[in-house]
Amino acid sequence: MSAHEPAGERTFEIVVITGLSGSGKTLAIRAFEDLGYFCVDNLPVALIPVFADLCSRRPDVSRTALVVDIREGTFLKEFPAMFDALRRGEGRRVRLIFFEADDDALIRRFSETRRPHPLAAGKPLEEGIRREREALQPLRERADLLVDSSRFNVHELRRYIQDHFAPRPGAQPMNISIVSFGYKHGLPQESDLMFDTRFLPNPFFVNGLRGKSGLDSEVRAYLEAIPEYLEFHRRIVDLMIFLIPQYLRERKSYLTVAVGCTGGRHRSVAMAEAISASLRAGGYAVKASHRDLEKE
Repeated sequence: MSAHEPAGERTFEIVVITGLSGSGKTLAIRAFEDLGYFCVDNLPVALIPVFADLCSRRPDVSRTALVVDIREGTFLKEFPAMFDALRRGEGRRVRLIFFEADDDALIRRFSETRRPHPLAAGKPLEEGIRREREALQPLRERADLLVDSSRFNVHELRRYIQDHFAPRPGAQPMNISIVSFGYKHGLPQESDLMFDTRFLPNPFFVNGLRGKSGLDSEVRAYLEAIPEYLEFHRRIVDLMIFLIPQYLRERKSYLTVAVGCTGGRHRSVAMAEAISASLRAGGYAVKASHRDLEKE
């Protein structure tokens, strides 16, 4: 229960899923259904308030997820005002998830499924993707959570949804994720905060450490002997401890902190693990993941 939720009051949860065609929205709604959410795909925008009102009156429905996207003709015109009104409703927790992927991933998926892109009729697929990305940018900016599915397979995307949305009795009202990454593999688009560890000496160039990772004790010991590493860790944790209550006060549901180094195997991994451990010691539920750990 959050500080904004009076004792004994039932809060109805609505998760709205939108985003680019081919980015994984259909897989996501199936994952939500497996978690016990009442799910609807491609509901007309005009019916969403009616749907939300009907569901909120049913004692057997406490969580619902629905997909809305560019297939619905009036979507772009009507969605922003409808969504803002939905969020203002009392007794509801409304969240918007925006799914996206890079162009290469989207092109590959459309090629594999041989399905037409909704905005590419008679035009190159790349043009349809570009037009949709531009058209949906205002919705992307409203999202509570950005999900870049470029590097997810079906099972990883399902696990991601489970990690973020499976009901956890007594859990804090914010999902905190610490993600390590390598700059040479691209920035994680879903991050709220980003820290760069590339100013630290790189274990990659130390004999005996190149083949190891930031999960190994030898790499951690090497980094922990560097005063700047320890000071950077302390300052990040202090900032997080300051920021988390501020975000909670604004009812932010997700906080993704990205920690980067060159390749995403040594410095960023060790720092992400250290930050996660410190926040857990402070009583926060934190999930650490390492996006590029297995990459060359």
